[in-house]
Amino acid sequence: MAVLVTTGALMMCSFGAAPATFNSLGTSLVMGCSKPAGNIMDNIPFANIPPFAMCSSLANPTVAAATSAALGVLTPMPCIPATASPWAPGSPTVMVGGKPALNNSCKLMCSFGGAISITMPGQFTVMVA
Repeated sequence: MAVLVTTGALMMCSFGAAPATFNSLGTSLVMGCSKPAGNIMDNIPFANIPPFAMCSSLANPTVAAATSAALGVLTPMPCIPATASPWAPGSPTVMVGGKPALNNSCKLMCSFGGAISITMPGQFTVMVA
């Protein structure tokens, strides 16, 4: 059984340099351990998904330009999350604000090739199927 993700959860991007803190805006008014619960549509850059410090994906145009300028030496640049699709797969049975609940096994793809995963769900009490 998976754990419900709430505000304060820690996430990591496969091309990021540091973890970031998930932020559910709480518009659904659903709480998990007194924290706003997330759903699969909590994928908005900067509002829900803050930067992961530096990005090392060559699919990121700023990284590609900096690497080219450094004669091919990989040069990480500041992370700008580019998350257009929702988290997947979400909880098939638990809804938060009419959308599937976000659980700790969900992944979010960045348009620059990174996979964002939950490393700490923000709480450990509320389980979802």
